[in-house]
Amino acid sequence: MLKNTYFYEVEKIYEDIKPRIEERLKEFKNIWNFGDNKDIFCELAFCILTPQSKARNAWRAISELKESGILFNGSEEDILPYLNIVRFNKTKAKNLYLLRYQMTDDDGKFITKDFFSKFNNPFEMREWIVKNIRGMSYKEAGHFLRNVGFGQELAILDRHILKNLVALEVITEIPKTITPKLYKEIEEKLRVFCEEVKIPMENIDLLLWYLEAKDIFK
Repeated sequence: MLKNTYFYEVEKIYEDIKPRIEERLKEFKNIWNFGDNKDIFCELAFCILTPQSKARNAWRAISELKESGILFNGSEEDILPYLNIVRFNKTKAKNLYLLRYQMTDDDGKFITKDFFSKFNNPFEMREWIVKNIRGMSYKEAGHFLRNVGFGQELAILDRHILKNLVALEVITEIPKTITPKLYKEIEEKLRVFCEEVKIPMENIDLLLWYLEAKDIFK
């Protein structure tokens, strides 16, 4: 692979912030390793709120819903006022409400971590999420799995990532729409790129996000 000028700029930034990225990824893994069913549910709920919204606003909404208890037992109408800082709040309130029923048993006990522990690998987890959870595509599913420590081989193809993949000449243009087939094709190109430049896939999203926002969040 021929490395262009932009790659060398990115590589220099990566070396500077790599310790911060590694620390953040360790925190993500700890959420799974030491968190309970409700903790994992909160991470899943967060990723339902992120589309076309600021990540920090989405996490603020989830944190306030968690603290109030409404995330775990409130109605759709109870949830809605907490989502005035994210886009499509009515749809997302409904999605959170429906998610709770999917991630609890008949007695109302949360089962999120127990449920996902039964899958053989993150790819199976992602397919189930995309097919069964309203409001989550491959991007949001990958985001959730990265945020709980399963992002080693998954891409989170947001527009900021795609823009940078064009600049790095991994892809030639930002697609107008991304089908599941195209998503996986770009993911494979990114996987090959990461292997060649020795930057793990789970690191690349935080790196490219940092280039856009000067922030390492989640």
